Amino acid sequence: MARKARTEMIEETRKKLVATARQQFGRVGYADTVMDELTAQAGMTRGALYHHFGDKKGLFLAVAQEIDAEMDARLADISAHAPDNWSAFKGRCRAYLEMTMEPEVQRILLRDSPSVLGAEYLQAGKLQCVASMTRMLKTLMEEKHIAPTSPEVLAHLINGGLMDAAFWIANRPEDKQALAQALDGVELLLNGLKPLRTPTTSA
Repeated sequence: MARKARTEMIEETRKKLVATARQQFGRVGYADTVMDELTAQAGMTRGALYHHFGDKKGLFLAVAQEIDAEMDARLADISAHAPDNWSAFKGRCRAYLEMTMEPEVQRILLRDSPSVLGAEYLQAGKLQCVASMTRMLKTLMEEKHIAPTSPEVLAHLINGGLMDAAFWIANRPEDKQALAQALDGVELLLNGLKPLRTPTTSA
């Protein structure tokens, strides 16, 4: 059997550590995850973890980035299969809130990442989302799906509302109505973007 290339072995080690860490961080949280137990579960040494990720925080960052990338891919898939840009935009907003009910997203991204990774990581992700949303809103305005205004300002307002609602849902895990209430709210908010129709008067 051919010996595996060094790059392939490195990638396998990284993937195994990230997969194991994702399970642990998602199950017990960052603070209660013990590195010796994690590396033993992955069949690795503590030295392998330090070599590939530097420390526990570096490993957590890799896990958070993986989940973020998966969420982005799911949102892109919604856009790819939506019948029009307006349906795509609404679908993406609703799907983002629905994802906040997933245990990994709640525990890792919404509860632990603000304190572990700090404001800089959250701000970088926010700016990326705002830039993407700005482009979508600009297109919706050009297609006259929504009333004209500054797409960038509107993107900040909508993104900020979605993020705040996501944290609100994540901190109410036992509230079965939290997601439904947030979805109702975002539906009302987005429908308010539609251009006002001038009522026709009969002759």
